[in-house]
Amino acid sequence: MLPLPTHSKLGLKEWAVACKALEQGAMVTLIRKGGIREPGKAFQVRERQFMLYPSYEHQKPELVKPAWHGALAQTLQGVKLPQQDITFSLFADTTDVVEVLEQERLELISPHHLWTLDYAQKRLHWKPRQALAVMLVRIYQMDPATLPILKEYNGCTSWVPLVQDVPLKNLTPVLSDLDYKSQVNQVLNALGVVAGAR
Repeated sequence: MLPLPTHSKLGLKEWAVACKALEQGAMVTLIRKGGIREPGKAFQVRERQFMLYPSYEHQKPELVKPAWHGALAQTLQGVKLPQQDITFSLFADTTDVVEVLEQERLELISPHHLWTLDYAQKRLHWKPRQALAVMLVRIYQMDPATLPILKEYNGCTSWVPLVQDVPLKNLTPVLSDLDYKSQVNQVLNALGVVAGAR
């Protein structure tokens, strides 16, 4: 693992309800295929360390498992769209990335994320020649930092390069080393990946 930085200028857009699940330690899995405006028209893990940029526009109750409907509704309370500013409170350190092309492998990790199986499959089959990136991320809480949203931050893109450094103060892991490793190994085992062989 890379040492943790003291500042960051990169955010990864992710549904606010997924950010909540990661913050609670309920999952360690992100599933990415990319947005419409991705550079090179495909998602790439540009960097392994980044802040989570919570987004609200595309998350819908029918796309997440029923157990997360209440959490999704909570993320929308008091949110006015379009947003004028963004608050960063979570930092992610990616420990593993596994590319998935087969629906069967994707189905096996369904217990390890909050998206419905139908929605996860739609992500897989969009641009079917491109692999789905399953990212396993260790999440750290940080002192919240709020920035104005600039026009270049908007749109259907995954990565958001920020115009200013954000200090990463008081990084605290949401899961212990043992609990994080346990969840990672469960996902890797479901994907048929031998821990330490990637």
